Amino acid sequence: VQMSESGGGSVQAGGSLTLSCSSSLYTASNYCMGWFRQGPGKVREGVAHIDTDGTTIYEDSVKGRFTISKDNAKNTVYLRMDSLKPEDTAIYYCAAASACWRLYENDDWGQGTQVTVSS
Repeated sequence: VQMSESGGGSVQAGGSLTLSCSSSLYTASNYCMGWFRQGPGKVREGVAHIDTDGTTIYEDSVKGRFTISKDNAKNTVYLRMDSLKPEDTAIYYCAAASACWRLYENDDWGQGTQVTVSS
């Protein structure tokens, strides 16, 4: 496990959280970094990713509410989550890959960080 996620918590619907992810192995400037989540009884799904050039892609349900960013100097990737909904409740994980499409082949997950949104 090379990724460390933090920043989760419990919030009410409409609230905000910012997740952080750091790596002891992967540098944010050289790898595509992504956030995934797994809700109760659901399969893990991609949420957003940011490429080495800063290009970002979001899953449809979070567009306009979540923002992925990175600080190369701190080797940290962030996920700012606004207007949270109960359906955003999940364990959130981050991953790194040499190409963004390879994120979806990742099989080495950290402990993740729990996000719980109450209505």
